[in-house]
Amino acid sequence: MQVAPAAIVAVAMTFVITAGMIDLSVGSTLALVSVIGAVLLRAGLESVLVIVICLAVGAFCGLVNGWFSSYQGIPSFIVTLATMSIVRGVALLITKGYSIAIGSGLIFAQVGQGRLFGLGYPAWLALIIVGVGIVGLQRMRFGQYITGIGSNEESVRRAGVDTRFVKMMALVLSGTAAGAAGIITAARLGSGDANSGVDFAMTVITAVVIGGTNLLGGKGSVIGTAIGAILTGVITNGLTLLGLSPYIVPIVTGSLLIIVIWINLRGGSFTDLVRKRVTR
Repeated sequence: MQVAPAAIVAVAMTFVITAGMIDLSVGSTLALVSVIGAVLLRAGLESVLVIVICLAVGAFCGLVNGWFSSYQGIPSFIVTLATMSIVRGVALLITKGYSIAIGSGLIFAQVGQGRLFGLGYPAWLALIIVGVGIVGLQRMRFGQYITGIGSNEESVRRAGVDTRFVKMMALVLSGTAAGAAGIITAARLGSGDANSGVDFAMTVITAVVIGGTNLLGGKGSVIGTAIGAILTGVITNGLTLLGLSPYIVPIVTGSLLIIVIWINLRGGSFTDLVRKRVTR
């Protein structure tokens, strides 16, 4: 598993979960964006334009989720569970189940393969997103609204804030981040694949919850999310390096998610537990 795409989406997911919602469709959005990017590049469009379109597709998926969830009153779990199936179905319909190759010499491909000062472009982008996320959640009014909505949405609404719009924008951020992850994944693999990102949502949510974000909303930590994404990546890659079956990875990830949720629902966090153990 590549840590950078997961970290990018996990930062956006931190806003979503802190607001008391969830987005299960990020993996499917990643797959659709990778497919659309590959199709547009095969059609001869410029890489920069393709990147913009891909991000717009991700944002649109988030907008659809946000509109149904925030303005139509359907729980985000149900909405994103449905769009998870719909969006991946569209990707499979486009590709007929086959991957679409992307030329390695294109600027698009360099997004996932290029390096700066020895660090890959995706890692630099993840670092920037984490920095922006920290400022956004802790210092900006939007982040304060997100935290307030997760704690007590009614009180925030009475203060004159359009809570429905704020919640919708959180899901738009999540969709856009998934679009960015789709670009990186397609560029790194050199193809658009409708079957990519199958367990991506679980990995992202696990990283967020490990980082100390309350699954019920009202408390979020972008720094913790970044640590959670790194830890999840280390565990996944470690299992691979040990030569274990790749089928064990989702078992371990799912088990880890149950454990951290169990800790989370008892008023603690996985990072707090580790910190206490280390300082003893």
